[in-house]
Amino acid sequence: MAVFSVHGAPSEYILKENVLDLLESKLLERDLRSCLVVHGNKSWEAAKPYWPRLKEVKMQEYTYGGECSFAEIERVVQIVETQSFDAVIGIGGGKVLDLVKAVCNQTKRQSILIPTLPSNCSPWTPLSVIYDETGAFIRYDIYPVCTSLVLVEPDMLLKAPIEMLIAGIGDTLAKWYEADVQMAVIENKSVPLQISHYAAGQCKDILLQHSHGALEAVKSGAVNGDFIKVTEAIFMLGGMVGGYGDHYGRIAGAHAIHNGLTVLEETHDALHGDKVAYGILVQLVLENKWTEIEILRPFYEKLGLPLSLKDLGVEKVTKSLVAAVAEKATVAQESIHVMPIGEISAERVKEAVLELEEIVK
Repeated sequence: MAVFSVHGAPSEYILKENVLDLLESKLLERDLRSCLVVHGNKSWEAAKPYWPRLKEVKMQEYTYGGECSFAEIERVVQIVETQSFDAVIGIGGGKVLDLVKAVCNQTKRQSILIPTLPSNCSPWTPLSVIYDETGAFIRYDIYPVCTSLVLVEPDMLLKAPIEMLIAGIGDTLAKWYEADVQMAVIENKSVPLQISHYAAGQCKDILLQHSHGALEAVKSGAVNGDFIKVTEAIFMLGGMVGGYGDHYGRIAGAHAIHNGLTVLEETHDALHGDKVAYGILVQLVLENKWTEIEILRPFYEKLGLPLSLKDLGVEKVTKSLVAAVAEKATVAQESIHVMPIGEISAERVKEAVLELEEIVK
C-alpha cells in the first residue's frame, strides 16, 4: 500500500448555540492576543449579530477580494507579517476559510475558522483550493498543520441562503462516490482507510435520509436534528474522508468535472457544490453505474441539484463546449485519473457528458 498521512481533525471543534461567546477565552487559552479577522462583506454581516465584545484580544478586520488566489494570499500575508498578528480568524464560506488556511500556512500562524455557510468541508480540512482572479481552478494545497479552532454557530448557518446548504449537500454527497471508486478495490484496508471509507458511507446515508428535514428547518427558521446532522456531515464527516483517507479519500471524477466546468463563463455563478453534484453523475456514467444515477435522480429533483448543463446555466450545449470542459477535466494532474477504470481521455469524458445530457432531457 502506498504511504499516506492522516490529518484527522482540527485541534478543537465546537458546535453550540452562542458559541462565539467562547471566542475570547479560547484565544487566550492559546495566548493569541492580536488577530486579523478576514471576511467577506456578506459573511461579516451574517456574523455581526453573534460577534462578542472582546476585552483583552485586539482585532483588525480585512475584507477579502472574493477569490482564494495567489495574489489575495500574498496581500493578507503582507498584512499579517507587517503588523505581527498572532493569528488569523476566518469568517465565511469555503473561499474565505481556504484563504485563511493558506495565509496561516505561509506565516506559521494559528488559524481560527468560523463558517457562515454549510456549503463544504473547508472548516475541517487542512487544505486550500486555489483559483485565479477570474475564478478558474488552479490547484489545491494540503498543509502539514491542521486548524487550531473551529467554532460553529448553528443559528447563523440556518440563516444562510438555502442554496448554499443544497450546494453543500451536493459537495458532500461526492465524498462517497469519489472515495468508494478508489477504496472499493483495496482488499486489505488500513485502519485510517476503514475510518475514511465508513465516513464516506455515512455522508451518503445521512444526506439521503436527513437532507429534506434540514431544508425544512431552514424554511421554518428553527434548528432541528436533521439540520445538525446534515451540517456536521458536511463539515465533519466530509472532512474526515480526506483527513483519514489522504489521496484515496480526497477527490476523483466529480471534482475533476467541476474543475473542467470552470472554463465556462456561464457556470461561474453556479455554486461549487452544484457543479460537483453534476460531476457525480458524469463520474457514474464513466463507471457505467446507470442504476445509481436513477437512484439519485429523484433526490436531485427534490432538492434542486443540477442534472444537466442547462441546470448550471449553460443555455446552448455544443460538442465544442463539452470538449473544452473535457479537456480541462482530464489534464495530466487532474484527479479524474485516480479512478481505476482504465485510461480516461478527454474524448471519453466528452462522450460521457453528452450521454448524460441525452438521458436527463
